Amino acid sequence: MIELHQVHRDFLVGDQTVHALNDINLTITAGEYLSIMGPSGSGKSTLLNLIGLLDRPSSGQYLLDGEDVTTLGDVQQAHTRNRRIGFVFQAFHLVPRLTAAENVELPLILAATPPQERRERVAAALEALNLSDRARHKPEQLSGGQRQRIAIARATITEPAVLLADEPTGNLDHQSGGDVIETLERLNRRAITLIVVTHDAELGARASRRILMRDGRIESDKRTDRA
Repeated sequence: MIELHQVHRDFLVGDQTVHALNDINLTITAGEYLSIMGPSGSGKSTLLNLIGLLDRPSSGQYLLDGEDVTTLGDVQQAHTRNRRIGFVFQAFHLVPRLTAAENVELPLILAATPPQERRERVAAALEALNLSDRARHKPEQLSGGQRQRIAIARATITEPAVLLADEPTGNLDHQSGGDVIETLERLNRRAITLIVVTHDAELGARASRRILMRDGRIESDKRTDRA
């Protein structure tokens, strides 16, 4: 499903070149559950952004379902991203002036989904996450755990094949974080490919495949008994 071949990502900082990703070769099959771990500056968020088509490699090839997406233009990449990839971030990134339902609806509007179908899908998504009674609430009226679950509903409303989560429990207490992870794992059991970047060793250990990064390289790639 996801194939990275000899991928490099370099940044120019002042007069020095920083090798954020260095010769990454990685294959991820549909429905896998991966955690990507490593110290700050190891390249894990850069790798996630590249997989999510928020960034481009300096060199190398990225195939998504057999298509070389590194050759796509910005508009084509945005279209692919909206249809096939969902994102969950530590900071939620909800639109403050919109209600919970309106935040969830946004990707469907971008995808030109008809209004009646949008309303039905948003209602079903909120019900599935036990958030129907919060549909008209603004983000400031929700708890951290509720905001993250709204973000998950927004990320999955277009039924993407891949869900990318960058420190999804970083701003949550232990109970709320546990609820969010269980929600993500339920989605993975429905065959959505789940990739989680985290500093949390306990969270990383839940995945069936664990990748450790250091200095822009994959230092280890191990499958567990959960695989």
